[in-house]
Amino acid sequence: MTTTTDRQPSPLLALPGAVAGDGIDAPVAAHYGSLFGEQKALEAGDGFVDLSHRDVLRVAGPDRLTWLHSLTTQFFEGLEPGRWVSALVLSPQGHVEHAFTGVDDGEAFTAHTEPGRAAALIDFLERMKFMMRVEITDVTADLAVAWRPGSETRYDLVPRAQLAAYAEAAGPAAGLWAFEALRIARGEPRFGVDTDERTIPNEVGWLDAEQAPAWSAVHMDKGCYRGQETVARVHNLGRPPRRLTLLHLDGSENRLPAAGTEVLPTDGGRAAGFVGSSARHHELGPIALAVLKRNTDVAAPLVVDGIPAAQEVVVDPEVGLHFRPQR
Repeated sequence: MTTTTDRQPSPLLALPGAVAGDGIDAPVAAHYGSLFGEQKALEAGDGFVDLSHRDVLRVAGPDRLTWLHSLTTQFFEGLEPGRWVSALVLSPQGHVEHAFTGVDDGEAFTAHTEPGRAAALIDFLERMKFMMRVEITDVTADLAVAWRPGSETRYDLVPRAQLAAYAEAAGPAAGLWAFEALRIARGEPRFGVDTDERTIPNEVGWLDAEQAPAWSAVHMDKGCYRGQETVARVHNLGRPPRRLTLLHLDGSENRLPAAGTEVLPTDGGRAAGFVGSSARHHELGPIALAVLKRNTDVAAPLVVDGIPAAQEVVVDPEVGLHFRPQR
C-alpha cells in the first residue's frame, strides 16, 4: 500500500517556477511563482490544479451503488454515470470518520480522499462487504487527481503516466495555495484539517439542506445509515454544538496560524474553538476557517496566535431551527 511518506513527488514539480508544498501536501506544487495570479486565473475559469497526492480507490461490482448507499451519507442508488458526488462515513454517534468524492462510470465508482487516508477507508469498506458483490482496490499508483474550475467543482482522473501530457493540454498550472485560498473563501471544509474526531456534518455545512453547496456530502432524503440519528436530530432540533466560520485575519501580521491553534476571545477566557485551514487571498487578504463553539457571539472579535480576527458566518449557529418537518 502506497503511503504519503513514500509517494513520489509529482512530475509537475518540474514545471517552471514550481515550489513544493508542506506536510501532507509536499508531493505537489504549492505555487508556480505567482500566488495571486494563479488565484485570479482559477477564478476566471482558466487552468488546473495538481492534486495527484490524493489517494484514489475504486469500488467495482454489481452491488456497489446499493452497498455504498447503505453505508454512507450520500444517495447512491440510481447514481448516473459521470456525476460527481461527495460522501461521508460516520461513527454510530454521528462523528465524521471518512470523507471522499467520486464518480461512477457505469462499471465502477472511483473516489479520491485525503493523502494517506485510503488505507483506513478501504479497511472499513472491506469489513462491511459481507455477501455483497463488490471489489475494492487502491488505485493511487495508477490514477492521479486534478481539479479544473467551472460552475461546479470539477475533478479529472488522469492516468499517472499521462499527467505531464494532461498538464500541457489543461494549463496554465495553479498551485495548491491558490486552490486552498479559494476553497477557504467559499467556506468549504477540508476533512482532517477543518474537522476533528468530534465533528458532525451539521457543524461544517456538509448537509444538502444548507443552501445545497457544491460540496454537500449528506443527502437528507434517504434511508438509514450509521450515524443518521445524530444528523437528523441536530437538523430537526437545531443548534449544533459547534459551527464553521470564516475568519478575516489582521493583515499587518506576516504569518498565518497553524492548523489546530486555539481561537480565543479578545477579552480573555477559555478557547472558543480551533483554526483549521488558512491562506492569503488575493482580495480578502489573510483568511482562515475555524470551528467555534455554537454560543460564541457571531460579532465577537477573536484572536488566534496573537492575530486579531473578525468573523464571517459560514454555518448559522441556529441552523436546523429554520427547518420544520412536514407532518
